[in-house]
Order: sequence, then C-alpha cells, then structure tokens
Amino acid sequence: MEPRKLTQFLSFLQEDLAIPASDLQLALRHPEQTPALLPMILWQYGLVTLNQLDRIFDWLQGSVEG
Repeated sequence: MEPRKLTQFLSFLQEDLAIPASDLQLALRHPEQTPALLPMILWQYGLVTLNQLDRIFDWLQGSVEG
C-alpha cells in the first residue's frame, strides 16, 4: 500500500470507525504487521467488530477499484 493510501486508510479507521490511535499503534507494532494484514490483526485483538471488519474490507476494495 502506497504511503498516501495508508494515510487515508488510517484516517478512515480513526474517523469513520472511531478506532483509537492507541489501538492502531498496538496493531501496527505486531511483528507480522503489513498494511494488508492490519484489518485481521485489529479483529484478532478484538479491536474491531465483524461489522467494522466488513466496512474495512469494503473501504479497501473501493480504494483498489477507485
């Protein structure tokens, strides 16, 4: 994921899904962390619900298509 897209993605997570920056920082410190794995890491740690995970994947799909 290019840096601009990553910034937009993190902004979406914080602003639209109200995921606290501290939760994102925790997930970003995960040893296997890559932007592609971030949604699953957030879910694995219980930081997002399945509904939020669906919205994340929808956003990611839209960013690839758009």
